[in-house]
Amino acid sequence: MHVKWMPLLLLLLQITCYFRSGNCGKVLVWPIEHSHWLNLKIILGELTERGHEVTVLRPSASIFLDPEKSPDLKFESFPTSLSKDDLHKTLIRFVNVWTYELPRDTCLSYSPLLENWFQEISDSYLSLCKDTVSNKQLMTKLQKSKFDVLVSDAIAPCGELIAELLHIPFLYTLRFTPGYTVEKNSGGFIVPPSYVPIILSGLGGQMTFMERVRNMICMLYFDFWISSFHEKKWDQFYSETLGRHTTLAETSGKAEMWLIRSYWDLEFPRPTLPNVDYVGGLHCRPAKPLPKEMEDFVQSSGKHGVVVFTLGSMVSNVTEEKANTIAWALAQIPQKVLWRFDGKTPDTLGPNTRVYKWLPQNDLLGHPKTKAFVTHGGANGIYEAIHFGIPMIGIPLFGEQHDNIAYMVAKGAAVALNFRTLTRSDLLSALEAVIDNPFYKENVMWLSTIHNDQPMKPLDRAVFWIEFVMRHKGAKHLRPLAYNLTWYQYCSLDVIGFLLACVSAIAFLAIKSCLFIYQKFIKMGKKMKNE
Repeated sequence: MHVKWMPLLLLLLQITCYFRSGNCGKVLVWPIEHSHWLNLKIILGELTERGHEVTVLRPSASIFLDPEKSPDLKFESFPTSLSKDDLHKTLIRFVNVWTYELPRDTCLSYSPLLENWFQEISDSYLSLCKDTVSNKQLMTKLQKSKFDVLVSDAIAPCGELIAELLHIPFLYTLRFTPGYTVEKNSGGFIVPPSYVPIILSGLGGQMTFMERVRNMICMLYFDFWISSFHEKKWDQFYSETLGRHTTLAETSGKAEMWLIRSYWDLEFPRPTLPNVDYVGGLHCRPAKPLPKEMEDFVQSSGKHGVVVFTLGSMVSNVTEEKANTIAWALAQIPQKVLWRFDGKTPDTLGPNTRVYKWLPQNDLLGHPKTKAFVTHGGANGIYEAIHFGIPMIGIPLFGEQHDNIAYMVAKGAAVALNFRTLTRSDLLSALEAVIDNPFYKENVMWLSTIHNDQPMKPLDRAVFWIEFVMRHKGAKHLRPLAYNLTWYQYCSLDVIGFLLACVSAIAFLAIKSCLFIYQKFIKMGKKMKNE
């Protein structure tokens, strides 16, 4: 549809929604870049199709938020002190440090490199937040717009502050925060380290004793040592802006709902709260036909089928040596290979392999000739592979990718490789194992069955909860009363202290009474003896 007709279509949708149910609302969005935005955009697109008016706050430093690519959304742009180059350089530095430099033996080795990056990105987002709420013209316009709800991502603070200033309810949609710290401290999530792998620990499945020790250390590390944000700076800024003492954690804790972009086909079961829903795989959709040239190449694979190879959009290139290692291994298998790669053509590239700067990943994974998926372990790719039942070779690079691949390995749906130490024989052996051994296909098909056998699609659930919050002006009845307790009350330390005091008092009185009676008997005995 031509872009010029989009406003008219949106108006018709809103009119239809108004007369049909009267439930159409106005949604404000505090977004985050890259894969987070790609997931959020799908939810927002569904909201607009249902007649809601969606407005996205777009800082001038934004990299991915392109109004021309999302004509169904309204963008409220505003100037910032940061530039696109500032954010892009910070992000690229983060990817390179985590991929090539960050030690991976234990979570303790993340510091100080990871913490330094966390603090750097925290300062960047704090600057963006200050530019937003200090823009009186913008905030006045938002006040007059009378939004019904704000949608934000907990990994990028400020959405909760804007919601507080506008006096509207808000909810989060996120994959995770490092170590689940925000989820635990603000959302009240219950994450027992005895059987729930802490995110960024790289652990998965049934843990051995030493792995549980490592998991406990990782939890304590993220809780008390490393911090994702400059909390003192954020707490001071939030207090100054709201005119009362508060903290980032306290403000974040007012979220009505937490929509976690994961599900039990990927995750391992854990306790959950009524205001938390797992909506992983909401971006998955039926496969579309491939471009003719690509379809012809896929069909030429015959009975052997094809392998899809991509390390994601964040890593567009690898070293020449690593590229030759990969190309050599791919050349040894009978399958045709579609490789997303943007660099110098490797000397060892085989005739069975074609290199592309971009691949229609979802459509390729849904093709009946696809036999295996070589992936960096991003959540989007993992869920598309689960959705279509494609076994994986995981080569994690950064972020939670190590955890995602560890979960898939534990569930028998993938083989994991180390990117830094990857050899020709490693990749070739992994490819042959995943393609030839039915064990991996059977397990991933089981996960696919679980993923697709839900009473309500993940996207529909996500949209339902956003509309629910709009209809009811929040979801206070789903919020655990733990939010009203201090940390020592939550841990029952005051109750334990009181009971210990009672026991101590009773023991003290009992001992005193016994001593008193004993002394009385002694005195009576002496008196009788003297008489």
